[in-house]
Amino acid sequence: DEQATLVEHLGELRHRIVICLVALAPAFGIAYAFHDTLIGWLIDLLPEGTPLVTLGVTEPFTTSIKVSFYAALALCLPILLWQVWAFFAPAVGEGTQRILSVFVVLASGLFVTGVLFSYFVVLPKALQFLVGYDNDLYEEQIRASYFLSFVAVMLLASGVAFLMPIFILGLVRVGALSSATLRRNRRLGFVGMVAFAILLPTVDPVSLALEVVPLLILFEISIWLSAYMERRWERAAEASSEA
Repeated sequence: DEQATLVEHLGELRHRIVICLVALAPAFGIAYAFHDTLIGWLIDLLPEGTPLVTLGVTEPFTTSIKVSFYAALALCLPILLWQVWAFFAPAVGEGTQRILSVFVVLASGLFVTGVLFSYFVVLPKALQFLVGYDNDLYEEQIRASYFLSFVAVMLLASGVAFLMPIFILGLVRVGALSSATLRRNRRLGFVGMVAFAILLPTVDPVSLALEVVPLLILFEISIWLSAYMERRWERAAEASSEA
């Protein structure tokens, strides 16, 4: 029932940001310690025999830094999500706080699923298509910094894309959406998922098709899950009012 001032909100936000930055530091150190292994996993995605080259004196070092930073973000995702939850938690009821904490766990699982799906399903087929496209016209030499940045960002973006059900459920919980609205606008939602897949860092039809399918499935699951959670929240609210 307490209300915080704007200054207190800004102070809390600064506190959460500092925690996120402090968490990133050791995660980056761990990722950098194993950057050769991480880069090896990413290089394994290339079709066999595809050369990977560097074109600058500093490129090997800066590329290792980039890959380590992206890996640190992935490692810290549960902490980052928890800090977002902790910032908004005081503004909601105790029951909602418990639900949001479960959402953090589910979001972490969905993120990992999205990264693994992209690594084992999307990227191998996409790179096979891209590297082999018109290979009779070109001598293919892949620049290390471009390739590794592209693959790392693609993995992170796919993981974030799989968080879509959590985002939708959050909007339903705060009343910005409802399962009925989602059902009525199902076709618009499907179009939105296609548009979202197009915005992901990909330029080929193979990866686009592979990304659209799970997004459409996740959107449909979000509709049914929203309806289920709405019924649970309504029953909980009725039980609380009767008590």
